[in-house]
Amino acid sequence: MSSTAIVGLQWGDEGKGKIVDLLSDQVDLAVRCQGGANAGHTVEFGDCQFILHLVPTGVLRPDVRNLIGGGVVIDLPGLFRELSELLKKGIQWQDRLFISVSAHLVLPYHKLVEQADERARGPHRIGTTLRGIGFAYADKITRRGVRVGDLYHRDKLITRLQMGLDAHRDQIMTLPDVQLPTADVLADELQEYAEKIRPYVVNPSEFLHEEIARKSRILFEGAQGAPLDSDGGTDPYVTSSTTTGGGIRTGLGVDPRAVEDVIGVTKAYCTRVGNGPFPTELTDEIGEKLRAQGKEYGATTGRPRRCGWVDGVLLRYTSRINGTTHLAVTKLDVLDGMDVLKVCTKYTDQHGPLDLANLDGVQPEYEEWPGWSESTVGATKWSDLPANCKKYLERLSELAEAKLHIVSTGPRRDQTIRM
Repeated sequence: MSSTAIVGLQWGDEGKGKIVDLLSDQVDLAVRCQGGANAGHTVEFGDCQFILHLVPTGVLRPDVRNLIGGGVVIDLPGLFRELSELLKKGIQWQDRLFISVSAHLVLPYHKLVEQADERARGPHRIGTTLRGIGFAYADKITRRGVRVGDLYHRDKLITRLQMGLDAHRDQIMTLPDVQLPTADVLADELQEYAEKIRPYVVNPSEFLHEEIARKSRILFEGAQGAPLDSDGGTDPYVTSSTTTGGGIRTGLGVDPRAVEDVIGVTKAYCTRVGNGPFPTELTDEIGEKLRAQGKEYGATTGRPRRCGWVDGVLLRYTSRINGTTHLAVTKLDVLDGMDVLKVCTKYTDQHGPLDLANLDGVQPEYEEWPGWSESTVGATKWSDLPANCKKYLERLSELAEAKLHIVSTGPRRDQTIRM
């Protein structure tokens, strides 16, 4: 294994954290390229559960170094809460964490303006995590954002903070009982964090160029999922970064040839958090059963996830745009005991070419597959799986046009089949 990317093929929450953790035992460096603390990767081993929002999952392996790339937006207080929790659980990260000098910061006023924006949208709200992610990216694009490197240039820092405050003030003040700090006060608060992270700040492109030249084994860790991509996703119900394999290049400044293999991750069924189209959503007792058995609640927000059958149209599309070479299927065991499984292979009532921003009104056309009564929990070999289960997995691999590589049969590291 030299360089591998992990990407989500559904609306996030596919179980990428476990897959990254599994493969981290084979790498030297784990890299996060985009997104913010709205992402949540959950990993379980031993008696511990870890929920990571900003730190790459490779931190859980004692010999793996970790880089937060320039495409990530960083909430510094949140980052240090996360690092503190890791220390409490015995994870020593101090000599193994690096932070991009070009990463933008999520600031207190970004969270406030996002609250105001969602409030103003009323019934058309996006259903964001209210972590300020979108407005941090908006300030980045409009050239008034604050980068990690700006923390060490006070005049520029105050100028940028003032620009952000001025741009968002009117909208923030629509919220009740809000008082905005001054740019000087914000700069003083950021100074403490600036000194804490100073030893870890690097230029990500130079850092990765040297790692590649040394032939380090690198794992590129994606966040969210391809249908949430800011360009090709279900606009406006998307995140604010590039969630496909393309985000690796732009978020880190690496050669497009740096990634050799792409592992796409999908659940054995499908979920979505927040608003937006979901053609295969189940609002009946089967959907409730999937939610209960799969413990489908957001790692970041705790919100119940919407559940449904696998959308093969979406799976093929997202696998193609990511250049997926291998497929990882998670939460297979949740389907144990289902009499019949369904997979969407076509949309009816689709007008024009496939457009993820206009999926409302399309009707899924399903294939039916026989389920299995045997338990798959904890299976570690392909031969352990029921015949119907194997056929179902092979169909998902066929739809994704990618080789089946990993099957997760439970939340723990050891509950896994590697092909």
